[in-house]
Order: sequence, then structure tokens, then C-alpha cells
Amino acid sequence: MDESARSLFAADGEAPGSGPRPSSRAGRWDESSSRVRLRSVPEPVEDIAPALAWERRYLASVITADVLVTLLVVALAVVFIEGLGGPVGVHQLIAFGTVLAVLAALPATRAWSLRVLGAGSEEFSRLGRGLFIAAVLIALAGLISGSLAVQAWVFVVVPVIALVAFPLRYLLRRLLHGARRRGECLLPVMAAGAPGTVRELIERTRTESHVGWRVEAVCTTEVVPQSDSVGETGGTGAIAGVPVVGGLGDLSAHVRRGGYRVVAVTADPYWTPRRLQQLAWDLEGTSAEMVVAPVLMEVAGPRLNVSGVLGMPLLRVSAPQFTGGKRLIKDVVDRVGALTLLTLCAPLLLLIAAWITVSDRGPVIYRQRRVGRGGREFTMYKFRTMIVDADRVRHSLMENNEAAGPLFKLRKDPRVTRVGVFLRRYSLDELPQLFNVLSGRMSLVGPRPPLPEETAEYAPDARRRLLVKPGLTGLWQVSGRSDLTWAESVRLDLRYVEDWSLALDMVILWKTLRAVVGGYGAY
Repeated sequence: MDESARSLFAADGEAPGSGPRPSSRAGRWDESSSRVRLRSVPEPVEDIAPALAWERRYLASVITADVLVTLLVVALAVVFIEGLGGPVGVHQLIAFGTVLAVLAALPATRAWSLRVLGAGSEEFSRLGRGLFIAAVLIALAGLISGSLAVQAWVFVVVPVIALVAFPLRYLLRRLLHGARRRGECLLPVMAAGAPGTVRELIERTRTESHVGWRVEAVCTTEVVPQSDSVGETGGTGAIAGVPVVGGLGDLSAHVRRGGYRVVAVTADPYWTPRRLQQLAWDLEGTSAEMVVAPVLMEVAGPRLNVSGVLGMPLLRVSAPQFTGGKRLIKDVVDRVGALTLLTLCAPLLLLIAAWITVSDRGPVIYRQRRVGRGGREFTMYKFRTMIVDADRVRHSLMENNEAAGPLFKLRKDPRVTRVGVFLRRYSLDELPQLFNVLSGRMSLVGPRPPLPEETAEYAPDARRRLLVKPGLTGLWQVSGRSDLTWAESVRLDLRYVEDWSLALDMVILWKTLRAVVGGYGAY
């Protein structure tokens, strides 16, 4: 990335990933004591900025991009209508209203909230909701005024704004993620909880750097001497290389002195509702946002809801929805999407079929029994990428299996043909599965379709993958594809089953396109 892109989000003179940083990071281990003693540090500055410089710049970039896209598309629409000889005066008025509707709806749906920008599907979900509300407002204005001229703006102009705004948001996100991989544009985090849960949090922030957290200090219940800290804490006064600066009782004092942006509270018996409430009060007026990690680590999104019952804040976890209106919408999207892709890819399908036929004169399509929703078997279609008797030869290769669990994988499988190597690298062999999607046996996005012998070895939790239709692509395919372990693929599939949403499907489809074009992790 060039220097202009690098400086897009970093403030002048600001260190990469820096926030308000203390001179001693709130405390050090005393060489002669088994307790943490704080060195003298300055009192916190009262007027701590609510956002870091790079955050303000990134937010300004997002808002500017949305505004420019809206103005550009609306201006081109007016020019186009003028060229067709339409009623220019009416459409100019509608154009002005469209700009107002979009610029009012996006902040109303919190599409510009720093909490959702840069990671997760919620950013795109809010952007989509904002543009949908803008279209509804334009339609209502036309209904009230009795003007039919708004139809083109509702059904053409606003969708075009979306078609430009979504990729531009994604491009900005990619720039931000690139900066975060270099250690820039990160929020300084204080982790507070039991050593085990803190360690898991630290490891996740390192493997998923795009989230933008960097754990810089830890407070825990187990403050141990230097000589005893090897083992659970993994070093001298540290957990996973992050210094332990004190106990949970002194957490708020450390945060005030350290200037952290996020206080991540992980599971620990120490945390009672009263102590969490007191911590929230103590952090008022600081730059820190308190984030509490629930014990239900793999449940997220719309299934979680906090409500007050008997004067207590309770985290309600709704059951995952496998039927109903949203699933009906998913089925419609699947079939329309499959039909569209088959139409667009028809020449490519014919070309691949001819290539396979010429290469070894064997059958073009490979048919295999797979297990679908509810444990029902179906015939899945793929382009043949192996020798004709590949299934018979497989038994002789089982001792060389490189995959864990019931999967069978070889990075250099001798059964794969020359044509098959290319097709597998770019996942072109999966294209015939669009017919399975069109028939309703599969979905565009879902868990991997397993073999019957694989499901026979499933543990009870892995069988939950069968609660939904298997997918042409899925969360595990865009998170490493064939490079993932069996346990990781099961975890990702279960997370998809539990927290499915249309917005998540759109993100996975987009990431699939990137992974396929790059040929990442496929063999």
C-alpha cells in the first residue's frame, strides 16, 4: 500500500495503533515482592478525546464516500433523464429529496457508528437498512404527492447507490484491515478476568487482527509472584506475553491511569452484577468502553438480547430459527441466485465439460451421495477432477490421510487429474452444485455437505450441522478452506447454523469470490 493510503487513517505524529498511552502502562512487577505495586503515574487527563485520530479520519472517509456516491449517482440520474426528454423539473425535486432521504436514513440507522465500522456484517446490514428506509421515504413522498415519477428513483436510482456504496465501503475496510495487519489503527485494550479466558481473548485478537484490538495489559484474580508465573501465565508476570499489571479490584484505577480504549471483561467468578455495575460507574468520564464477553462465546448477533427481569439484567438467548419467513426468503434468494449464476456461467460450464472430455474421455459429471438437511441423502453433482475409479483407489490411500476427524484430504492427491488441479484450485468443479441449489437440496451458503460415512462418526454437536441445508460455500470455506482442521471446520459450521442471517450470507458470498479468485486454501 502506498504512503497516501497508509496515512488515510493515521494522525500526523501518531504512532501506529496508538491511543492515549501511559508512560509505564499503569504498573510493573516489584522484584522483591509477590504483589503488584504501582509506580507513581500522572493523574488522567480530564478531556480525553472520545475517538482516536485514526478513528475520526476513518469515519470521515466513510461518510465522505457515502455522500459522494449518493451525489454522483443522483446527478447522473438527472442527466440521463434530461437526455431522454423527461420532466426535468419534477425529477430535480425528486433528486433533491433522494439526497435528503439517504443522508437522513444512514445516520438514523447508525450506519456511521464507529462500533460497527471495520469488522463484521453489521456494518453492511445497517447500510442496507438505511438505503431501504430511504427508498421507502421516497415512495411515501410520491404516494402523498400522487407522482409516479418516483418509481424510477425507488427501483433504479437507490439500488444503484447501493451497488456502488457497498463495494466502496468494502474497499475502505480492506485498507483499514491492511493497516491493522501492520500493527496500525488498533485500539489499546485492558483485559480483565480469569487467566484462561484472558488468554483465549488475547489469542483471538492476534489471529483476528482485523477486529482492531490489541490487548496491552491484564488484570486478573490470580496475581502471582514472578517465580510462580511460568505455567498458567506463560511467562514472568504475563499471560500470552501481555503483562499482568494487577488484580481485578484495582481495575478501574489502572484503566484511568492507562488511557485504554476498551476494557474487555472475561469470565471470572469475581464478576458479580454489583461489581460490573460499579465498574461501569467507575469508567464513566474515561475514554474506555466496557465490553463484557458472555460465557456463550459462539452465540452472537440477533439471538442475544439484554432485558431486565426481577430488577436484574439478564441475557436472553433466543433459539436459532430454522424455519419461518427469513428461511423462506433465503430459499427464494438461493433459487433466483442459482438460476442467475447458471445462466451467466453457461458458456464456462460448456467449456469445462469439453476440456474434461478431451483430457481423458471419462464422464464429465461426478455424482456422489451426500447428506442434507434432516439427515436426508441426495445426489450431489461436481465436475470430475479425479481418475474414473477414484473411490476404489481411496481405500488404499487412507493411511496417508492428512485430515483429522472423519474427513479425507491429501494435499497432493495422486488421483487428481491435470484438469482437476486447475478446477480445484479455483473451485470451478463446484459449479454443477448450482443445480442442487436450484432443486432445493442445497443452499448457496451453508455447512459443508458431508458423506454418509462421515455423519456416522459425528459427535452430537457436529450433527447440528444437519439442521440446515448444506451450502455451495460457507463460513469455513472463507476462513481457510482445505487448510482448516476438522475441529475448526465444525466450530465455524456450528457458528453459522446458530447465528445465520441474510447479511452474513452476503458477506460469505463476497468473501468466497475473493477466495476463489485468489485460489486460497484449495486443493
